[in-house]
Amino acid sequence: MSSGRRSSSSSRHSNGNIRISDDEILQLVSRLNQLLPHTRNGRRPSTSKRSASKVLEETCEYIRNLQQGVDDLSGRLSELLSTVDSDCPQAAIIRALI
Repeated sequence: MSSGRRSSSSSRHSNGNIRISDDEILQLVSRLNQLLPHTRNGRRPSTSKRSASKVLEETCEYIRNLQQGVDDLSGRLSELLSTVDSDCPQAAIIRALI
């Protein structure tokens, strides 16, 4: 990294790739960090005190947990659907959720 500050806007290289500035990366990591539930509750330090790689690891883990939760709920709804009369209003609601 150069000691000079890059502009905050992305620049396009001649081969068409977009290069993101260090400031933009920090800004995106900060936004990700704010989306994590532990950050919103104030239980962890801010992004400036944590590495970007740690924020990215926690974001990936949080997304995996969310996906697992969705899978679990979908399975529970499917089980519930199998126990109700298929013509009842509750069955229509459950089918809409799945």
